[in-house]
Amino acid sequence: MNGTTDQTTHQDRVWSVAEHLDDVLAKIHPLEPIELQLLDAQGCVLVEDITVPVALPPFDNSSMDGYAVRVADVAGATEEFPATLSVIGDVAAGSGELPAVGPGEAARIMTGAPVPPGAEAVVPVEWTDGGSGEGPAVTMRHATAAPQDAAGEVRVHRPVQARAHIRAQGSDVAAGEPALRAGTVLGPSQIGLLAAIGRGTVRVRPRPRVVVMSTGSELVQPGEALGPGQIHDSNSFQLTAAARAAGAIAYRVGAVADDAETLRATLEDQLIRADILVTSGGVSVGAYDVVKETLTDLSAEEGTVEFRKLAMQPGKPQGFGLIGPDRTPLMALPGNPVSSYVSFELFVRPAIRTLMGLAEVHRATARAACTEPIASSPKGKRQFLRGSYDPDADRVTPVGGTGSHLIKALAHANALIIVPEEVTEVAEGEEVEVVLLG
Repeated sequence: MNGTTDQTTHQDRVWSVAEHLDDVLAKIHPLEPIELQLLDAQGCVLVEDITVPVALPPFDNSSMDGYAVRVADVAGATEEFPATLSVIGDVAAGSGELPAVGPGEAARIMTGAPVPPGAEAVVPVEWTDGGSGEGPAVTMRHATAAPQDAAGEVRVHRPVQARAHIRAQGSDVAAGEPALRAGTVLGPSQIGLLAAIGRGTVRVRPRPRVVVMSTGSELVQPGEALGPGQIHDSNSFQLTAAARAAGAIAYRVGAVADDAETLRATLEDQLIRADILVTSGGVSVGAYDVVKETLTDLSAEEGTVEFRKLAMQPGKPQGFGLIGPDRTPLMALPGNPVSSYVSFELFVRPAIRTLMGLAEVHRATARAACTEPIASSPKGKRQFLRGSYDPDADRVTPVGGTGSHLIKALAHANALIIVPEEVTEVAEGEEVEVVLLG
């Protein structure tokens, strides 16, 4: 075959959803690891196993505000017949030198403070008179307002068992134990643990930088008045939010008019801050489909973007390639809001998660009974319908119609109902596969 025939045959090929996704993911690789400060690493994927260098907690400490005592000294204590102990000083959190607690003595101790030598348990302040000589205390008086309470006597109204209200050294985790495994996504709790074990930095794969842009001369920024034939740009907002929800750092670019030179210049400007570029609109067969016009004619140095027909609804036209000196992935999505969002979920989100280095890049799926019949689904195409999924009942209800412009229905959906290529209708109560969007 000559080159023209080859190109025509290739353009006429209809790709399955799985074929397109496999081709995209085969060309995308996890970002190189970097060392980041803890807070900068939030949302990133850990690339090293972390072990605990010192035990947590690193010393026995009090879990209550109260008095560190010897168990024998308060045995049998009651409110009527309290045990009276001599207070030998305060032990605050962060205390270095600790008073030794001997027979008949107590040290006033604060939550988190190290347990002093000789002490066997902590009596909560509510079980004492707080040094006031009166009834049960509700709280300690502040050290600056009542410094005398660090000395004198305290009456204990209840006995206590050995080790009561003491957090033992290493009771959280022992030195040398694993703290976090490579592949962990660092959230607030994981960052808190890293800080607790003394890590100031951590080695991670950075969050991918995703640049999102819409194309279309009819698009107007939300908040601005619409002129004749104009609509508000929703795609760039929806897709930027979706990229952030997927774990990326996302940048939204204002809508680009249907002009090839303007689009080319915008793409060149954005390449410097992009690990992946996402466009919406201009990928079909219209005379003003500027994305397709611009990216089909890239030179060898600029990269290659291929435009395909997929056996799916919505989202038949798709574009994918690697452009620029660093061969940055570019994913060109259709312009209808539902088409672009479904395309994002099926193709862009897995690409972002692959760049992050995650082991699982796909949305979870479930099986559910469809509460309403689906009367017609195109044979040979995989259809994705918006649905409201009830996990408790394992049921899903279609939301809205099949139109790819029906964005309100999308806002009320938490799942995508999959109707396979060979299925043309679904009966009420029939089980279907759903992609969980929550």
